[in-house]
Order: sequence, then structure tokens, then C-alpha cells
Amino acid sequence: MLPFRFATEYLLYRLRAFKLHGVHSPFVFDLYHNVICHDGHFEAYDRVETLREKLLQSQQQLQVTDFGAGSKSGLKKVRKVKDIARTSAKPAKYGQLLYRLVNHFQPKTIFDLGTSLGITTSYLAEARKLASLYTFEGCPAIAQAAKENLQLLGLQQVQIVVGNLDKTLEKQLTHTNLLDFAFFDGNHRYEPTMRYFGACLQKHHELSVFVMDDIYWSKEMKRAWQDIKKHPQVHQTVDLFFIGLVFFRKTQPKEHFTLRF
Repeated sequence: MLPFRFATEYLLYRLRAFKLHGVHSPFVFDLYHNVICHDGHFEAYDRVETLREKLLQSQQQLQVTDFGAGSKSGLKKVRKVKDIARTSAKPAKYGQLLYRLVNHFQPKTIFDLGTSLGITTSYLAEARKLASLYTFEGCPAIAQAAKENLQLLGLQQVQIVVGNLDKTLEKQLTHTNLLDFAFFDGNHRYEPTMRYFGACLQKHHELSVFVMDDIYWSKEMKRAWQDIKKHPQVHQTVDLFFIGLVFFRKTQPKEHFTLRF
């Protein structure tokens, strides 16, 4: 992401975005007021942020295999845990939004496409401890670190699926009846993003919630977001700039919102 282009995209978002008074959909009005802009505090926030601070201080080194946007063949390199925590985990503001979304919709089956060290995964898991939560990580060393981090928080219900997401996602979907909630943070290129979205659509239902990460991170991600909005099965979207919310509610008008957050 080039800083100038990113700044321009953010300025355009701010010009498009509006607050609560511009929302006429009762569903989105309630979601924005009671979930997105909720400013209360949950104890789980403290637990996850304590973990984040611990990881940000960690000098431990991991042998990292990257299958994401920067690598097509699984480039291996050594990275410190503190650097991974600094660059790969969602900021607290967005991790806590994911917590509130899961807490609000109470999904039974959750897919987290991009575990990293498990900080964002922890927010998802803390919000719905009775859910079946599958989190996907390409790098075995990072997956092991995430497993240990989740155990520290007592989040034993999380199942980490290790391997290239191109293969592991389809395999896990064959064992899934319905997918209630999915967070897409596994790749930042157009083609894989659309492929993962299409794969998960096979198991979605009208009340499913899909959350797309970094929708303006690159031209490819912006293109993917625009195509997702146009998809015939998508009925409502909410653009919060750093993430996009996707809904499939046929009883609601087909609308797309850009809201300040």
C-alpha cells in the first residue's frame, strides 16, 4: 500500500461516510448504534490486550512460511514474535469490533481466515465460547505459537487448521454444514480473496455475516470489495474503510452503506 494512495482513499472514505442520522435501514441503524459504535467495556478486552502487550515484548524468533500477499511459493524467513505482533494483528479497535459482532450475532460456526499469533482469533473466541471456531494459518511455527497463546487465555474450543489456505479451506468446508460468521484476512490479492469468498458462500445462509479485512489495502483489494458488493447473493454491505461487513438478508432492501468508525 503506497502511503499517498492510502491517504487519498481514506480522505474519499471520510467524504462519503455518514453517521447515524443518515441510516434509514432499521437493521443497520441498530447495528451501528448498538454494536459498531458501542463504547462500553468488556473484560475480555483486557485479557486479549494483555496478551498483545506480552507478544509485543517477545524476542522469540520463529521460522516463518508466508503464503500471503507477499509470497506465491511460501517464502521462509526468521522473524521475531514482537515484529509479527506489531504488523500482523488487527489493532484493538477492530479486534474489539469483531468481538462485539460475534457477541451480537452469536454464531455457532466461525471461520477465521488468517490466525497469525491468535490475537484477533482470541477476540472472536472470547465472544462466543460455545461456537465451533476454525482458524486457518499457513505457517506451522506461527500456528504453534497461536495455539500456546490461545491456551493461555483458556480458549480451548478453537481449532487451528494448518497449511496452505488454498487447500485447507475447501477441505474444512466439506465438514461444515452452515457457516455463520467468517473473517477474511488470509490473503490480500484479488483472485484468492474472491476464491475464498466464493468457497465460503457455498455454506452461507441468510443470517450469515462475512467480514472482509483491509478492503482498501491495495487496488486488488478495492476491486475485490467492489465485486463482492455487486454479487447477487449479497444484499447489504457496510464500509468502515479498514474492514467491510457483508450481509445476505433477503428481507432487507439491497443497500450499501459507508459509515464513519
